[in-house]
Amino acid sequence: MATKPALKELYQEKIVPELIKARGYKNKHQVPALVKIVINSAFKADADKGHQAEVVKEISKLSGQKPVVTKARKSISNFKVRQGMPLGVMVTLRGANMFEFLYRLTSIALPMIRDFRGVSNKLDGKGNYSIGIADHTIFPETQADGSQRQNIGLDISIVTSAETDDEGRELLRLLGIPFRKASTPTAAAKTDESTDAPAAETETE
Repeated sequence: MATKPALKELYQEKIVPELIKARGYKNKHQVPALVKIVINSAFKADADKGHQAEVVKEISKLSGQKPVVTKARKSISNFKVRQGMPLGVMVTLRGANMFEFLYRLTSIALPMIRDFRGVSNKLDGKGNYSIGIADHTIFPETQADGSQRQNIGLDISIVTSAETDDEGRELLRLLGIPFRKASTPTAAAKTDESTDAPAAETETE
């Protein structure tokens, strides 16, 4: 029998009751939940097959699932992109894998970033959240074999069932997302409106 992920257990036993009490939900089915986590990693159109295979291998390590290769839907001559050309990889996590990955992201990977002070408070307007990672080797799984490799960038999208950003932000905070703390409401607004760039840029120690 598979062991329930610790983060899922925390959600069911502590976070759900806390949100029901704090926000006045009538039952547990109204409480926002994680739906899925999507990990994307792109590579240049002229990347060789060896690099493409390396990206697939590395994303498999850190996600626990084999990603699918994403391909161009149409040709774009200015970027030397042809229809059907591989442009990146994507993997969608649900269930236990989703909770396990989120725990490793918040408890192990993000704290590896040099001078890390938290991630942006800005959600997408629908209760979902995205984080940009510049260096995939903050995940210890990628360094297990001790080999040297090129850094791979990631876009991590966390999809929730929340109806508002406020609900989604509170859910993710309780699940361990280390949002930046703003000292004043004005500072918080500036943080959220600063850029549309990825929420976290990584620099390993």
